[in-house]
Amino acid sequence: MKYKHILSRTWGLCWGVWVYANPAIEIAPVPAPGSPVRFEIVGPTNLFGAGISGRLLIVLGRSSEPEPREHIGATGMDAEPVAGFDVREFRGLSIPVPTNAALFPQRDWSEIPSGTYHAQAVLMTNRDLRLPNAPGNFFSKPQEIHLDSTKQIQVRLNLDRQLPAEKMPADTDGVRYLKFESPRLTLFHQRPMYLRAAVTLPTGWEQETNRQYPLVIQIGGYGTRFYDAGPLESRSPDFVAAWRATTGPRFIHVQLDGSGPWGDPYQVNSANNGPYGDALVQELIPYIESHFRGMGNARGRFLTGGSTGGWVSLALQTFYPDFFGGCWSGYPDSPDFHAYETMDIYEDSNAYINRFGFERPSKRTRYGEVEFTVRHECQLENVLGDGDGYTGSGQQWGAWNAVYSPRGADGRPLPLWEPKTGKIHIEAVRKSWEQYDLRLVMERQWKTLGPKLQGKIHIWVGDADDYFLDGGVHRLDFFLKTAKPRSAARIEFGPGQRHGWEPRNWSQLLTEMQAVVEKKEQAKESTKEPGGK
Repeated sequence: MKYKHILSRTWGLCWGVWVYANPAIEIAPVPAPGSPVRFEIVGPTNLFGAGISGRLLIVLGRSSEPEPREHIGATGMDAEPVAGFDVREFRGLSIPVPTNAALFPQRDWSEIPSGTYHAQAVLMTNRDLRLPNAPGNFFSKPQEIHLDSTKQIQVRLNLDRQLPAEKMPADTDGVRYLKFESPRLTLFHQRPMYLRAAVTLPTGWEQETNRQYPLVIQIGGYGTRFYDAGPLESRSPDFVAAWRATTGPRFIHVQLDGSGPWGDPYQVNSANNGPYGDALVQELIPYIESHFRGMGNARGRFLTGGSTGGWVSLALQTFYPDFFGGCWSGYPDSPDFHAYETMDIYEDSNAYINRFGFERPSKRTRYGEVEFTVRHECQLENVLGDGDGYTGSGQQWGAWNAVYSPRGADGRPLPLWEPKTGKIHIEAVRKSWEQYDLRLVMERQWKTLGPKLQGKIHIWVGDADDYFLDGGVHRLDFFLKTAKPRSAARIEFGPGQRHGWEPRNWSQLLTEMQAVVEKKEQAKESTKEPGGK
């Protein structure tokens, strides 16, 4: 989940014939009436060779530092204006930016307030990491421009810069950064695909060479990268205290990576992202346990995270109940699609308009005011996504759709709703989405799943969650309280608490996990024959 978040259609036959005969000549089209600016994109031909395709973005920053491209993805009516359109086989010659290119947060260029801006172009070409600033993407130097609704200007942006290849962070004292090719993901995508993680070792790990440690596997909020864990000293005081302690629970911490071909892959198997769940439990975790002396069994593997990480930790525990020893899941993305934020995907007909005929909210303040709507967020995602569609945006709604939906005939995720109108087409994707409706999965499989999840589920959420995530948790809570056999799940609701509410610190969290380790150790000991091993 988020913690957050120009060519006329025809230019005239003569112009087209002239450019075709003179392909090296850089000409921009006449802007549409009312448009204060027309852009053209050029680039060094030696960078683009036979041609490169991707999503081209134009962002107007209010300052040049940090560069405007760093702000792409922000929501709200005060977000930096950004436009997007597809390019095919760009060779560095002039590309006029369509005046009807998808735009955010305004609907038309004439609505952008007059003033000084810093324009920058980004060409997204990285297929493996759907990020504006992913390695290999091209970008221009920010260029200062002045927009005036009474005048029209022409701006040329030169894509003469390229982000360098990925460079792994250097290991630090107690922190190791991992990247290795995943056989399963490579086979699925038919190109090399990698798993990444940050591993934080407990105090004494290097000296206690005969000791094995349990793992606490953390998944961050939407799009959290593995390197966001950072050096130990840069983390929260309670985390540092827990990991530097010489007494008490001692765990290996694993920070997973929240980026993939369609945005955050949510660490589960899906028709579009591929077998991320199997790659995690059959490749990454065994690798970490074998190289860093993990315990190597379910009583030594625990999951935690908030928001996106809340859903992922709960989903992994549900999908791999025998592999993990418990999940501690905070304010999870909806575990019940009858409450997909404020949407009931099975009954509602529109993602943008609710059943009362009003714009559907997506984020609220502590006091209930609407900060932005689903339509507003998807307007941004339609700018970032190929084909002017949120499904390829790499942002929140697009990533959910990529995880939950089947793959279409064109190789893209089938959309739950139409990008422009919000009309929901549940029957086209229902069977696939139901596989990720965690409450429904539990309900349908509880006879066999319930005993395996006994006492393993711990969830908390604020009753004033910014993104309305409390609704889905209430629905799951109702099921778990009435399920037979009983679930022994612990679900906590914080009155008046918002997104990000944490009822316990790291030391308390590890203490609860350690109690599970010790309880299972004691159970194992009690089954031994006298004098047995």
